[in-house]
Amino acid sequence: MPDLLARLASALQDAATVTVEADGALTVATAGSVASVRVVPLADDLEIVSLNQPLAWDLPGDDATREVVLRHAAATMLGTVTLVDRDDNVADVMLRYNFPGTGLSDDALRTLVLMVLATGADIRAELLS
Repeated sequence: MPDLLARLASALQDAATVTVEADGALTVATAGSVASVRVVPLADDLEIVSLNQPLAWDLPGDDATREVVLRHAAATMLGTVTLVDRDDNVADVMLRYNFPGTGLSDDALRTLVLMVLATGADIRAELLS
């Protein structure tokens, strides 16, 4: 396991359920939601942490759902909230966030990931209410 990924797993284990997957990703579960976290090396001394958090799926692909997603997409600072339209007038909602992990302390990594996951959990709760 790459060093940054191992550091992420260790830093998050006290605050979330962390599973190291066979494909090299972490599955992180907290606050009723789950995310896939990967480390992507881009250049020497530059590794990107890529977080993908499915927030809701099989939602109605209607104006009400779009309005909630657009509001959160405009207001969310740590990540991109995206509506994924499917052919059957059904939609899924994702939160994606990529950031450079190189040089961050374990505390900074944990704080940043948990802030993104908490934002996603809040949006998920609204989408499912």
